[in-house]
Amino acid sequence: MVPDAIEREILIEAPVAKVWAAITTAEHIGAWFGNAGATVDLRPGGALTCTWRDDENGTADTVNAVVEKVDEPHLFSYRWARPPGAPVRADNSTLVEFTLRPEGAVTRLKVMESGYHALAEPDEEKAAHLADNTEGWRLELGELVDYLRTMP
Repeated sequence: MVPDAIEREILIEAPVAKVWAAITTAEHIGAWFGNAGATVDLRPGGALTCTWRDDENGTADTVNAVVEKVDEPHLFSYRWARPPGAPVRADNSTLVEFTLRPEGAVTRLKVMESGYHALAEPDEEKAAHLADNTEGWRLELGELVDYLRTMP
């Protein structure tokens, strides 16, 4: 059976307020997470979109999400849909939760993406999606760390 969640935890050399801004503000989300912009209505039920551009073939994919929880500056979560462009439903989305905790001058960031069991896809597609996102979170969190070094 496919695992139900991906969990990653990193220490970031930045204060919680700065990390919070990077993961909840459209200007910043669109710079480190998507490479072609983002939108966010930062309230439960608000819409979030993130766009990735593929320069090799000139296309762009926008992923739709719905904000679930906002508890500044400690918890931010949203449910995002697949495939790109699809509206968010219970059977085509997973829940992404960011938990931030200060540890002195650094921030411990935990990201959990869960809900793979509820996806209306065959197990082999769920497994592929989980594998892609497991690697994706490793890469994206590295990009977040790099972005925070240059973020104003």
